[in-house]
Amino acid sequence: MSMKRMALLLWLSAVAPLALATPATDAEFARFRAAGAKDFSAMRGSQLWEKTFPAAEGEKRSCTTCHGSDLGKPGKHAKTKKVIDPMAITVNPRRYTDEEKIEKWFKRNCEWVMGQECTAQEKGDILQFLLGAK
Repeated sequence: MSMKRMALLLWLSAVAPLALATPATDAEFARFRAAGAKDFSAMRGSQLWEKTFPAAEGEKRSCTTCHGSDLGKPGKHAKTKKVIDPMAITVNPRRYTDEEKIEKWFKRNCEWVMGQECTAQEKGDILQFLLGAK
């Protein structure tokens, strides 16, 4: 096999997964806008991601409690200890490709962290932040 062909195959094996994964985020953002959200902000999303909220028995939680601060690395659920795949699309290209999963995890995690469902604006801001994570 020629060096050019080998280099091309190596390049394709690295890039192809990224090209195949098409995030479902356009549909999500459209749905959030239809629910009244406006101008999504990665900065607001980052602030929400880091913000701590009171939980049961004096405990405090944030998104980083389970996902960690480095979104390019796996997290671990605080309660179950289950490993959570990295949130960064650069490491986990299929992370945001399923609208149902995106909505399922927003519902479950917002309630667990914040004690209530996230608003459409909060979801859009957090998703905007996550899409820029490396």
